[in-house]
Amino acid sequence: MDASEVRQLDAYLKRVFGNSRLRVQTAAKDTAAVYIGEENLGELTKDTEDGDLSYNFRMVIDLGSAPDIQPITHLTAYLRHKLGNENIRVVGRPKKTDSLEAYIGEEFIGVLFIEEERGRKSYIFEIPILDVDLVG
Repeated sequence: MDASEVRQLDAYLKRVFGNSRLRVQTAAKDTAAVYIGEENLGELTKDTEDGDLSYNFRMVIDLGSAPDIQPITHLTAYLRHKLGNENIRVVGRPKKTDSLEAYIGEEFIGVLFIEEERGRKSYIFEIPILDVDLVG
């Protein structure tokens, strides 16, 4: 990603989450890392398939193997704390059992996909960012 894209993505994520500590830094040709302070939260990838430009933020959230964790409550608290925004909420999806949705207030921001491996449950938090989202 070039410097202009990184600046636009940095400004966009700061605006969406209301967190000035968020920082986007180029990692490779079509990827960038997202940090809060020095902590690496996840990765942004650039997608130019089908002639359209978009980006995808991906963050892995490991819940471990505790059977009594309430995922919606836990993930809401985790994302609020990690991203510094008390308006984040996680909700179930009406017709899907393999994922959850994340909102800030009433605005949809992304999907949390469930991943289970050897008794451990994690969630992959993905936020799609269209090039038109970066304008302004």
